[in-house]
Amino acid sequence: MPESVFKQPVCDDLDVHTENIVFSIFKVNSYCYCIFSKNINMSIGTRIKEARSEKGLSQKALADAVGMRQPTLSALESGKTQSTSLIATFAAKLGVNALWLETGKGPKYLDRPNIEPAPDIQGQVPVISWVTAGKWAEVIDIYQPGIADEWLPCIKKHSNRTFALRVKGLSMFDPTGKHSYSDGDIIFVDPEKEAINGSRIVVRLEDSKEATFKQLVIEGDKKYLMALNPSWPNRIIEINGNATICGVVIGKWTDE
Repeated sequence: MPESVFKQPVCDDLDVHTENIVFSIFKVNSYCYCIFSKNINMSIGTRIKEARSEKGLSQKALADAVGMRQPTLSALESGKTQSTSLIATFAAKLGVNALWLETGKGPKYLDRPNIEPAPDIQGQVPVISWVTAGKWAEVIDIYQPGIADEWLPCIKKHSNRTFALRVKGLSMFDPTGKHSYSDGDIIFVDPEKEAINGSRIVVRLEDSKEATFKQLVIEGDKKYLMALNPSWPNRIIEINGNATICGVVIGKWTDE
């Protein structure tokens, strides 16, 4: 189907093919007509190169993403190779319609989904008990049997000693606040992340075997632990050397 047609008084008959557009110029009576149309005969490699450029990917980056050697992709894009068995993979990585990529027919882009791709997993983290969390600094080998019965994927970059805990109670539940943690939520805790004012931390008090979960408040040379729940009794307590910070919360996961 022609994209557009225009006429001029003088011309010679001419067919011109480009990578993306074909236009034909022909003369009828005293007028010259030019018909533009999409070039559906462009090669698979040309369409891959076009979509790759639009995504801002280097040839090597795309080759790595689809599991292909860069010279093989280069041969495909240059037209030396005319086909590939990885059309679906290319289409998924480039975010284009597989039919368009293979044949040039149909829309280049399908309707976009209303969800984003999941973040990359940064590693597996052990889910441990609150008692174990209180003495986590003493654990030499976090992979030793009995440390954890469950391991969960964490999407946040973290140190190799990061652990996870299942929240107990509602002391950190604040439905009106930016941060809120319900009973049963899983929090990811990094012992190597620096605790600053406002950090949600896991901390063990000297008179307790278990760790606890609170927000750190620093005012001058004084430190406090604060429950986020505005209705919690004894919401704020001062700590003065009688507490050991086990780690800083870097994220949470909520079960449905």
